Amino acid sequence: MGLSADDLSAGLARVIARVGLGALSSQPQRLTGGAVMESWRFAAGDQPYVLRRAPSLAFMEGRPYGHATEAALIEAARAKGVTAPEVVAVLEEADGLGSGFVMRALPGTADPKVILGCDDPDGLLREAARDLARIHRLLQGDVPDGVPVMDYRAAIADLKQQFMDAGGDRPIIALGLKWLEDNCPPEVEPVLNHGDYRMGNLLVEGSRLTGVLDWEIAHFGDRHEDLAFGCMAVWRFVRYDRPALGLGSIADYIAAYEAEAGVIIDPARFRFWTIYRTVWWALGCLKMAAQWRSGADRMLERVVISRRTSEQELDLLLLLEEDAPEEERAREMFPVHEIPQRSLGEASDRELLIAVNELLEAIKNEVSGHNRFQLAVARNALGMTIRHFETGAFASDRVLAQDILTGKRSLETPEMLAALRHRAFSKLSADVPKYPTLRAARQKWIGEH
Repeated sequence: MGLSADDLSAGLARVIARVGLGALSSQPQRLTGGAVMESWRFAAGDQPYVLRRAPSLAFMEGRPYGHATEAALIEAARAKGVTAPEVVAVLEEADGLGSGFVMRALPGTADPKVILGCDDPDGLLREAARDLARIHRLLQGDVPDGVPVMDYRAAIADLKQQFMDAGGDRPIIALGLKWLEDNCPPEVEPVLNHGDYRMGNLLVEGSRLTGVLDWEIAHFGDRHEDLAFGCMAVWRFVRYDRPALGLGSIADYIAAYEAEAGVIIDPARFRFWTIYRTVWWALGCLKMAAQWRSGADRMLERVVISRRTSEQELDLLLLLEEDAPEEERAREMFPVHEIPQRSLGEASDRELLIAVNELLEAIKNEVSGHNRFQLAVARNALGMTIRHFETGAFASDRVLAQDILTGKRSLETPEMLAALRHRAFSKLSADVPKYPTLRAARQKWIGEH
């Protein structure tokens, strides 16, 4: 539900009074980032706190558990030595703030660009591995009821249903789903997975880990899933060359984890979960558009994130093409679209969008806080649309996607890989041209730096 500034402050005043934190001493400020939940920083007395809440009650429908369970889970992890925030209050209906909880604010930043420039990335990587191993020590008896246990096959089937609900027309995602069905490993003794353990959800001060955030999709499953997720290309941000959390090598990350956890990591399982979570996040991006269309959350950021599906398609194809025949991997990628000739008459749709984008650039210094962030998102959205006018990039093909799902076509099909490379490359060039994997793919597929 949308709240006015006055309603938000009044609700927070009720919450902190109810749990004895004193009086509200600063107005809540919206924190940037967060693909799903809202975060608001405020002070009560002389102490800083963070409110974490859903953008609407409808946004919580269909989730395996709510914020009360998530809050109890965080407290259970903190009790076991995990660097987690202290939850001081869970929202109640009478608070008038919807669904969420209040945490004591921790020092540090979650901004990847700041963190990845720290002085001791190797030490920070070891700390992250240590905390992940501690999370994986939590047993089902340590956490509240309602935290699900993953059934691998059921999880893949759920991803496939999400794909069909979103149109079932993205061939590269279909290729990933078929691979998952064909390569699903046997289940192992489940451990507690954080579920979203990656750069962006870690608080860091200097080179020291100060907090593990965003526990909303924690579940019991294979420890390899948590390890692999943080090593996906998307979570390396500006450090594509450091595949483990953007901090270091996967070998060093796994070695530090193995030393703390007392286990040996299986490379084949690690690859499976890397592919699984790449498909998972591709579909997670697609769902953002559906959430916006439904009215559950009409934030501009939702529709922009939905276009980041193309990031995961390129990452996924780079992972899957290892299994293609050598002659297909050696085949040249199809040429990229030429930019169409410019209009000499009235302004084109593309030129109208450029004009609006230039206006937003001119006024960006007149806004601040979350509105400045939203303005940057708006310019990003316009940039995507302008580049699509230029390239004519597309990614959907329901017939091809369904042929892949049914096994009629695969990476062994002549020219299939070349065609998919072209789709992934051209679509991402329009959507997110600065995505680091695009540079790596250009060098690998075309030989350009």
